Amino acid sequence: MAGPLDGYRIVDLTTMLSGPWATSILGDQGADVIKVEIPGEGDHTRSLGNRSGGMSAGFLNINRSKRSLTLNLKHAGGKSLLKKLAATADVFVQNFRPGVVERLGVAEPDIREVAPAVVYVSISGFGERGPLADKPVYDPVIQALSGLTTVQAGSDSARPRLVRTILPDKLTAVVASQAISAALLARERTGQGQHVRLSMLDAVVNFLWASDMGGQTFVDRPLSSQAAASFIDLIYETKDGHITVSTMRDKEWQALARAFERPELLDDPRFKTPELRDKNVDQRLALVQEVLRGKTNAEWLEIFAREEVPSAPALTRQQVIEHPQIIDNQILLEHRHPVAGRLRQTRTAARFDGTPPHIRRGAPRLGEHNAEILAELGYSNEEIAEQRSNGAIGSETYQEFNPERHSD
Repeated sequence: MAGPLDGYRIVDLTTMLSGPWATSILGDQGADVIKVEIPGEGDHTRSLGNRSGGMSAGFLNINRSKRSLTLNLKHAGGKSLLKKLAATADVFVQNFRPGVVERLGVAEPDIREVAPAVVYVSISGFGERGPLADKPVYDPVIQALSGLTTVQAGSDSARPRLVRTILPDKLTAVVASQAISAALLARERTGQGQHVRLSMLDAVVNFLWASDMGGQTFVDRPLSSQAAASFIDLIYETKDGHITVSTMRDKEWQALARAFERPELLDDPRFKTPELRDKNVDQRLALVQEVLRGKTNAEWLEIFAREEVPSAPALTRQQVIEHPQIIDNQILLEHRHPVAGRLRQTRTAARFDGTPPHIRRGAPRLGEHNAEILAELGYSNEEIAEQRSNGAIGSETYQEFNPERHSD
């Protein structure tokens, strides 16, 4: 059974992570994603380390369920081929810096000439306007500018700290995939495509506002500085490892008091209500840390499970893939890539019981599907060879392919 986006075609001109992972999510959900790359070069993530069969783990993990087509967009023939491909597409996605698509001649008006109802998506670092719009951007830049590094530090006065994963890139990918699905749904109702614009900065500031920008929420109640976060970040030491414990509600604080065999905590004036526990957070967390050092992870987890205290061990990456909850959720899949060999990857996070997603194919080799895609556009063997020889498409070839089997 096909995924929920079966029948939709996405032309993907994105590179690095945010755009490619967004379209890979949609590819896993059934869309036909055609990744357009520079001949002989391709996406930068192809050149990263940690490789098997000449393919990097970074590229393999965010470009599966796609086909690769290499086009020279500075060549009139390559640009013409892109427009012919775009005419068959439902979605056209690019993450060039503002102004580049106009110079290349593949901006929204150019693509809409051949695909009037296309959903055209522009992903950028800072947006289309403002003093930074045309500046280069990487994930740490957005973390710093958005305030995320100060949130991570825990205080306006503490040294800002990066989140040790490329959160802005990843978050932008998830937001982009949702936005594309929403735009396709709107097109089903109205028959009209639209231009969807998204920046990494937009995504992260919106993300932070849900929980970290309370001091900036009330316009008429400005704060000169933010209250410092607790000195412990909810990862505690035990006798043999590390653990997290969280008690937001009264019943969970009561459960923790039972687990600690400290009923007097319920009468402590510092901790009688959620508001007081938040106000006296350092004293509360110091107390929790002191008690937790007295037993092992396994001992505490057994006690917390019995008393229904929200808790979990702080796992290493290798321990994650071995944890029974990860295994029972079937989050991880193993499959064989034709070039890179046996891979372990995550399934799509959302499960659809009527239209189950699946990995349509492993990440493509550079230009692997040149002949296949051009054949679908109606080109013969001879015409494909001509496009290759004149430089409109890349010269990559991997196996014999008969376009007549795929032509309409």
